[in-house]
Amino acid sequence: MLANGQTVIQQMEQWAPKRLAVPDDRIGLQVGTLNKKLKKVLVALDVTEEVVDEAIAEQAGLIIAHHAVIYRPLKALRTDLPGGKLLEKLIKHDIAVYIAHTNLDIAEGGVNDMLADALGLQDRRILSETMREPYRKLVVYVPDSHAEPVSEALFQAGAGQVGHYKECSFQLAGTGTFTPQEGSQPYIGRSGQREHVTEKRIETIVPASLERKVLQVLRSAHPYEEPAYDLLPLELDGHAYGLGRIGKREQPCTLRELVEDVKQACQVPYVRFVGDERQQVSKVAVLGGAGGRYLAQAKFAGADVMITGDVDYHAAHDALAAGLCVIDAGHNIEKIMKHGVADRLGSQLRQMGYSTVMVPSRIDTEVFKLG
Repeated sequence: MLANGQTVIQQMEQWAPKRLAVPDDRIGLQVGTLNKKLKKVLVALDVTEEVVDEAIAEQAGLIIAHHAVIYRPLKALRTDLPGGKLLEKLIKHDIAVYIAHTNLDIAEGGVNDMLADALGLQDRRILSETMREPYRKLVVYVPDSHAEPVSEALFQAGAGQVGHYKECSFQLAGTGTFTPQEGSQPYIGRSGQREHVTEKRIETIVPASLERKVLQVLRSAHPYEEPAYDLLPLELDGHAYGLGRIGKREQPCTLRELVEDVKQACQVPYVRFVGDERQQVSKVAVLGGAGGRYLAQAKFAGADVMITGDVDYHAAHDALAAGLCVIDAGHNIEKIMKHGVADRLGSQLRQMGYSTVMVPSRIDTEVFKLG
């Protein structure tokens, strides 16, 4: 059974929802339609003509890319120019393009976590916080016989997650009373007769973004025609999301040794680096893409070295003066997302019973060469 494009992107957005993206980021569906069955989906860092040719050869009806194919507003669509020619080829071959950029950078398990995993960073945390998601407290009253099924349904919908703990709740036994009125269809009791029912008061926590989903699941799983519940705002800080990661190496190493590890882990033939290659480094910051403006934050967070791309001359001088080593491995290290996204979505689709294949692009879109 082939998955519809909307099903594939629904899985993508559950992982990296659009709300995580920084303002004005060019994300989402940029070309074509998702309303079609997909034999294959190509995952790419950039959408170049070579990548589109690869999608055609693979018979992929959708490209999920990290970098936007339409970045600036179009003033014209001229097929005699490179940008228009590329869009023409996509449309003629019915290939849709969906972009997951900073939302995938920021998402847990996204690009920056992939890089941190590849480099073996431990005890890691966010480098630059971009948002905090508020929590709600859900209180619901359930007959004792249904307390566990309702709790399980809420947990499956995403309720009960607190930091590194899941399925968190509090339950208290009590007695609920109600009198069904004319026209009601009570699960327990008779119309016009007051009922006393042994119930559980279940309290759990719900991220604000999942509020609607959790309430839908609650109404579906609860046996009562009219479930009684409260949804209360909380003064907790909320779950933090952000760009970059900072963590520790299992063992300190020299900057030169880290340079070699980065080249191997990120599959790049060369890097630029700033600092004494004999210096011992332990605490490492990593940020996929252009991270030059985050160097000061990395230093403030206690990093010995920051790994990123596109660091300019003056920013490198400032880092050196501040005592922060820098490894500029290029923007292209974000290509780690090709296998990361293909593996994760492919596994999810198989678990759902779909035969749609996720294919990581084999095209190297690194534009710079050493002369």
